[in-house]
Amino acid sequence: MTETRAVAGHSTNLVGIPTGLIASVAFNDHPLALHIHGVRETNGTLFVMLADATSADEAVLAFQIYMRTVFALDLPREHDAAGRKRYRASYLRLLRGWGFDANGREAAVLKGWAESRFGLHPTFHKEVLGRYPSAAWMAYVEDKMHARFHNNCIHAQLDLLYEYAQHMFRRWLYPGRRHLTLYRGVNDFAEHQVVAWLPRADGRPGRAREAIARQNNLVSFTTRRDIADQFGDTILEVEVPLCKLVYCNALMPGPLLRGEGEVLVLGGEYRVRMATL
Repeated sequence: MTETRAVAGHSTNLVGIPTGLIASVAFNDHPLALHIHGVRETNGTLFVMLADATSADEAVLAFQIYMRTVFALDLPREHDAAGRKRYRASYLRLLRGWGFDANGREAAVLKGWAESRFGLHPTFHKEVLGRYPSAAWMAYVEDKMHARFHNNCIHAQLDLLYEYAQHMFRRWLYPGRRHLTLYRGVNDFAEHQVVAWLPRADGRPGRAREAIARQNNLVSFTTRRDIADQFGDTILEVEVPLCKLVYCNALMPGPLLRGEGEVLVLGGEYRVRMATL
């Protein structure tokens, strides 16, 4: 079995490629560049700075300076009429929140961004997101729309993070490569729905060690198999196209998602190889 089906998603997105194609195994095998409409055109200064950088460290610094300046990330919090501090949303806070809990409110905002930009429906948030509407879906929507995180142009910040990441992957981190081998340890498949088991290479009957698995619209993997071993009895190995990588720890100094070689990946259907410990 080699063909795949389109994963349910929105009929529109902001990258100009049909959502069903983005979510398919065929796309993963033969990826196309993804760009969020208007981001580079409206932030030309940043991409000139990135193009002029002579090292990865210079590019990282250029991105940090631009984000701090445009979104006032270093300014002290403002106060409302009642004297309460106003929360200023930041992509850094969302990444930290994801690192603490991939099913928390910050993670829901990130999943909501992936949903709105790439058209991919989430499949899991605290529990399986089945038919809409349902209590599980309503809880996810409430989390992703939480007012605390929807200010300071948070989606625009995440758009810039993605486009910056794509520049860094192509120029500095993985030049000349189209895919990255990543791993994830799991104990069950609630968040990694098996769509189809692939035939065994030797033609013998029985459950295969390869499958098509539907991943959440934003999901964590790791570059290190020894780390994946610590998180589950079954290790998933996937070949992820660079255009589906949203964030890795080399993009930012400091402790953000650094200790486990974590990589944030856009979801859809993936061909996965499974190994049992």
